[in-house]
Amino acid sequence: MANNLYITAMEAESGKLTLVLGVMETLIRHIRTVGFFRPVIIASDPPDNDIQLILSRYNPALSYADTYGCTLDQAREMIAKGQYTELLDTIVSKYKRLESQCRFVLCEGSDYSGVASSLEFDFNADVASNLGAPVMIVINGQGKSPAKLPDVVRVARGAFEEHNCTVLATCVNRIEPVQLESVAAAFAAGQTGDKQVFLLPADPNLEKPTVGDILRALDAHLLSGDGEGLDRVALDYKVAAMQLPLFLEYIREGTLVITPGDRVDIQIGCLATPYFPNCPSVAGLVLTGGVEPPPQILGLLARLPKPSLPVMSVAEDTFATAVKIQNVRPVITPGNDRKIALALGLFESHINVKALEEQIVQIKSEKVTPIMFQYQLIERAKATPRHIVLAEGTEERILRASEILLRRKVCDLTLLGDAAEIERKIAILGLDLTGARFVDPIHSQWLDEFSETYWQLRKEKGVNAEMARDTMLDPSYFATMMVFKGYADGMVSGAVHSTANTIRPSLQIIKTKPGCATVSSVFLMCLADRVLVYGDCAVNPDPDASQLADIAISSAETARNFGIEPLVAMCSYSSGTSGTGEDVDKVRQATEMVRKARPDLKIEGPIQYDAAVDAEVAKTKMPDSEVAGRATVFIFPDLNTGNNLYKAVQRSAGAVAIGPVLQGLRKPVNDLSRGCTLTDIVNTVAVTAIMAQADLEGATT
Repeated sequence: MANNLYITAMEAESGKLTLVLGVMETLIRHIRTVGFFRPVIIASDPPDNDIQLILSRYNPALSYADTYGCTLDQAREMIAKGQYTELLDTIVSKYKRLESQCRFVLCEGSDYSGVASSLEFDFNADVASNLGAPVMIVINGQGKSPAKLPDVVRVARGAFEEHNCTVLATCVNRIEPVQLESVAAAFAAGQTGDKQVFLLPADPNLEKPTVGDILRALDAHLLSGDGEGLDRVALDYKVAAMQLPLFLEYIREGTLVITPGDRVDIQIGCLATPYFPNCPSVAGLVLTGGVEPPPQILGLLARLPKPSLPVMSVAEDTFATAVKIQNVRPVITPGNDRKIALALGLFESHINVKALEEQIVQIKSEKVTPIMFQYQLIERAKATPRHIVLAEGTEERILRASEILLRRKVCDLTLLGDAAEIERKIAILGLDLTGARFVDPIHSQWLDEFSETYWQLRKEKGVNAEMARDTMLDPSYFATMMVFKGYADGMVSGAVHSTANTIRPSLQIIKTKPGCATVSSVFLMCLADRVLVYGDCAVNPDPDASQLADIAISSAETARNFGIEPLVAMCSYSSGTSGTGEDVDKVRQATEMVRKARPDLKIEGPIQYDAAVDAEVAKTKMPDSEVAGRATVFIFPDLNTGNNLYKAVQRSAGAVAIGPVLQGLRKPVNDLSRGCTLTDIVNTVAVTAIMAQADLEGATT
């Protein structure tokens, strides 16, 4: 039974990191602890980019020192001394140390930057053979004839098999998109054996460096711009020597402009591109010769709305700068969420993941890690895509998360806000939101319809027609009405607005489900080896017994909807009949109400947290309980307890908290924290899409 895999290229610049990311994403769904190992790295300082990327995303607990065999200088020295066997022994020894900590180890071969490049194939094959690792071969398809690629694959596979390696699959990467069909036809006609062959096209956004990559390579001084603009890909570069009117004819979308620092006309022209319809938006501006713009231009740069165009200054002349930029190689860095998403999207679109899984994964862990659970969310949402409306469509985090959601085909999206403002920010950030719909409430064809509906719903509360129209201009109300009217399946808001701003429209328009009088919330708490449900942690300050029963039933249904068997613990400061008092009596009463309403649910209460979660404690305090020691759903007596406890577990145990997930409404509406990250937004939208799927299934049964 395999417990490792070795991904290696046949030459430099194969783009194998895309395959490494995709395979790691595949492995992490099924295996609790996946290690990452490189037999040789360029140097220990600075740290290896690929190791940093994989550890930061998938296993930050691993020690960096355990993830590589030796440095390039150490390998060269040992080979020069005739100590090749000792070199392999050193690498295997380091690998075994890591293997003892992990259930599976993914290995990435060398970069063909020179153990001695002519020897690197033998080196990678020998390492894979000595580690007992099946091999995934990556071949650079760029510049190769489609008709000859099957022969290249056969030769590569035969060469590895001569080194006693088992070849798992071969990936031909970086194929020109226009040649992809020709390459596929060549493999269909040829004889390449029964091993898997995967074909991946080149993606210009992965083939080119970002503005930030160029900034670092030039050691330039940043005059304007921030992290958002620096992540944009420079698809092309142009030296601006002409006068502005002529030069504008040569600008293309994503062009990095290089110009002397005294060319104020070029600078102003480039800064203006995001604000003109149908005008290509430049990726950045490099000012050469050590000449910085005059104070008036610097003042203009400082006042540009965020995100602003990156402008940098270098001391070198224009020619030398252009040569340096030409030699900057693209790289997927740990902090570049966009390139990571692009690479994963490319992998998932062109690799038969299920076929790959059958070959490299033969054991499934019963544990559920945060990464596994989050992956499952994405996959479930993708299975039956729903239409989600995002009320805060001009917010930068929302825009970046939207690109990830669209790239990974998680759901269909509508973004609310001024379309021109959204388009401007998309251009400056260099995002691709193809497929998303932009709706400005004030100009929407639905405004009259929505205003009339809201007035009919609320006129008994004193709302008149004019007030209804004003209310519908609020994005949260407009988005909620889209869900109510069936123009969207779910809504997400809260990156800018408060929880009350999200819930209030829902209570007024969507209202609660039949049989449930209480809107509440849960957090899906992803611990190291399992997922628990905590409620209510965000909505109800001091629920009475009836509300607490509603929260318990809703939370159990939410748990089941996300693949968690609901074993409900009604938490209190005492267990069973050991305590009395108003607070514990409320929990006891709520527990009995749940048992009467839902006799199918396994529930225990009142119960202390330690007795609910720890099997050893449960044996002492509640030995006959079906729930004690095994609880998966924890209901807290008030918001003070729930909110503090989820944050304590999140911070102290390093848990990933997904939520708050709102429950009890007729249709899915979910809230974001104003401090939410891109991952938080993606997770919440996926959760909302899954809830919408469940609503659809319920409506058709």
